[in-house]
Amino acid sequence: MKIIIAGSGEVGFHLAKLLSFESQDIILIDVNRESLIYASTHLDIRVVRGNATSISVLKDAQVSDADLFISVTSSETTNITACVLAKQLGVKHTIARISNTEFIHNKDEVGFEKIGIDELISPESLAAKEIELLLNQSAFNDTFEFEDGALLMIGLILSRTTAFVGKTVQEVAELHPNLEYMPIAIQRYATQYTIIPRGDTQFKEGDQVYFTTTQKGIDEIYKLTRKVRIEIKNVMILGASNIGSKTARDLCNHGFKIKLIEKSKDKAFDIADAIPDCLVIHGDGRDVDLLDEEQICDMDAFIAVTGNSETNIMSCLVAKSKGVKKTIALVENMDYFQLSHSIGIDTLINKKLLAANNIFRYIRQGEIVAMTKLNNMNAEILEFLVTPKSIVCNKLIKKIDFPRSAIIGGIIRDGEGIIALGDFNIIAGDRVVVCCLPQSIKKVEKLFV
Repeated sequence: MKIIIAGSGEVGFHLAKLLSFESQDIILIDVNRESLIYASTHLDIRVVRGNATSISVLKDAQVSDADLFISVTSSETTNITACVLAKQLGVKHTIARISNTEFIHNKDEVGFEKIGIDELISPESLAAKEIELLLNQSAFNDTFEFEDGALLMIGLILSRTTAFVGKTVQEVAELHPNLEYMPIAIQRYATQYTIIPRGDTQFKEGDQVYFTTTQKGIDEIYKLTRKVRIEIKNVMILGASNIGSKTARDLCNHGFKIKLIEKSKDKAFDIADAIPDCLVIHGDGRDVDLLDEEQICDMDAFIAVTGNSETNIMSCLVAKSKGVKKTIALVENMDYFQLSHSIGIDTLINKKLLAANNIFRYIRQGEIVAMTKLNNMNAEILEFLVTPKSIVCNKLIKKIDFPRSAIIGGIIRDGEGIIALGDFNIIAGDRVVVCCLPQSIKKVEKLFV
């Protein structure tokens, strides 16, 4: 697949890096010479220097032969204009990064597809949604929703008190035959290896385990893992960034009590005017005395989303030391993901990864409805729409030649989530959630084409 990416910033470079690993034909466009030199020397891609809204630059990148054009520069206007031009010049599919979430909320009314923009993504909006999901499922360190919660993916670390530590997947299934969940990926403590669990796979203390489950199954997982469901009501947010302000507005709309700390006086006043239900404090969130004065010890959750990863991590550690139950930090460096649990932060989020997940489903083959990559794990979760021509259509799960490094986590049929076992018959219209390692992606895709 030939893919053109406009913008070599944090999101664009990360996308180019991930896609180049998969031997996709990537062309990166940017006006910054240094960032292009860095990209061309570190990645197996072609670079074109120039403005993505220039027709001559787009022609130089051979946009008419491209399958996908992704514009993720820091300028919303540039991204929209570039996508419109690329579509007119013959590219098959376009994706524009935007910061104004009104565009997403009103995309059907405005009709962006008519002017040449097939998809809009907002990393800030994706991060805000992720934060709200994490607060609603407070005991878990990673979450993802399929079909508005018909199926859920949750991640957690198994403690010594977890009921099934030391038991195999098969033994747990025999002890609890009616459980509505499926383990789909495991990472052993202090390792970088991702395991797709089978019947003889043993759960161990310290494992980072991902499950797919239904809303009903969530309560069962709480009981078995001895995790405590924390009701989160009082939330402190550090940083009135786009993510911080979007998160504050969304949480206020859903009945949370929000305190937001912002260092910039002008920005603090702007947010206070824009979100009247949010208590905005002008000050430095790294000041421990200020945090004490604002009663951080009474907070249920602390969310740090400033533009500095180290500030976010350190402030979350301070919040943890003050007894805050749930901490979430925004980080730019992917390497920090390996440290989050060992240093005591509940969850790290990265908008590059969230944006890449959202875009990746357009690269995969088959009718993919949703996709996510597991944090710090070498695995993907894909939601496929089964068509009458799909190989899996009208087959029992146990009769499908499924690779060992992949697993079906669940089925969504008529809006209802189902944890499906071997005797389940897949039919056209089903949405199948699959977790797989990189080596099995191509084979899995062919089953759903």
